[in-house]
Amino acid sequence: MKAYERLIKYTKVNTASSEGGNTTPSTPGQFELARLLVDELKELGVKDARVDDKCYVYGIIPASAGCEGAVRLGFIAHLDTSPDFSGEGVNPRVIENYDGGDLPLGQSGRVMRVSDFPHLTKLRGKTLIVTDGNTLLGADDKAGIAEIMTMVERLQKSGEPHGQISICYTPDEEVGAGADYFDIAGFGADFAYTVDGGEAGEVVFENFNAAGAEFEVRGVSIHPGDAKDKMVNAQLVAMEINSMLPPGETPRDTEGYEGFFHLCRTEGSVGQAKLTYIVRDHDAELFDRRIEILRDIESAINSKYGDGTARLKIKEQYRNMREVIMPHYHLIENAMAASGEAGAGLRIRPIRGGTDGARLSFMGLPCPNLGTGGYAFHGPFEHITAEDMEDVVNILLGIVR
Repeated sequence: MKAYERLIKYTKVNTASSEGGNTTPSTPGQFELARLLVDELKELGVKDARVDDKCYVYGIIPASAGCEGAVRLGFIAHLDTSPDFSGEGVNPRVIENYDGGDLPLGQSGRVMRVSDFPHLTKLRGKTLIVTDGNTLLGADDKAGIAEIMTMVERLQKSGEPHGQISICYTPDEEVGAGADYFDIAGFGADFAYTVDGGEAGEVVFENFNAAGAEFEVRGVSIHPGDAKDKMVNAQLVAMEINSMLPPGETPRDTEGYEGFFHLCRTEGSVGQAKLTYIVRDHDAELFDRRIEILRDIESAINSKYGDGTARLKIKEQYRNMREVIMPHYHLIENAMAASGEAGAGLRIRPIRGGTDGARLSFMGLPCPNLGTGGYAFHGPFEHITAEDMEDVVNILLGIVR
């Protein structure tokens, strides 16, 4: 079976994860796909394939004769899709010999335009897979799963010598919990790759240092007719807090290695308010400085309005995996060589986000990230090509080789 055919099959299972869920996985559809994948792995000859009680799918292909001493290599992708857009009733459309132009998405009224996605011209002549405009596609990260499965099938059939290969499909990556219950010892690999990136041939080993930040603001609510020098409007204080952040350091204003403060959510009344941010920077020193800026703002607000007016909570989320990967740079060199052999081109770039691989790297499993060939994830314009998925399969096989 071809990788894109597997992707289409997997998209039929709604595996959107859920923010704030109190179970693992956060949604039952992830278990449905996990059980399907276990059966498929067993059909491909991965005899020990299993899913645990937290919905992690594991399987190991033993080293072929004479390769028992080779490095044990792992490949990882995630089961869930983004909760940001519907994953229910996905209806993929396969367009052979795509003309590279604007494309209406079913009867949704949405049009995928070259002016919005200039790379579409590079996909001319390929077999394009899109949505009907009403859901996301789920290539993030069912494409990664499909590519790993196709690699397993071809490796098993080829008889080509290889070291031990470990496979894992994780739940709830999209809500930041993909590595929470990952069994490093049971996975049994020395190194691994997550297959969860963008263009085919993309290799990522630099990601943001990341934290969540929350300001809780306590106001003084009093009748406005008697408020002179007494009222502290928590909403206005919250606005003041946001205005104290450095200008031009939001996601809209930054790119590449530039970090940012991103205001995700606001809520409140006169008596209380809350600001929720994510804080990002590739450079560890600049990241620490961003945290200091937030603490300085907290101090300044409390000095102005009284102790306890502002309360800042910081939660570290993940760190830049570069410091873990650099001592094992052969992982990048091997991926570069495999990408060249597959003719996919090479794109080494920092990711303006994070991956499970970042957390796993700091858990003792160095784990850079590879592209899947997909574009415009997390929404109705998500798309991928069969040819790029084939390139990724060949890259994975090349890395094993």
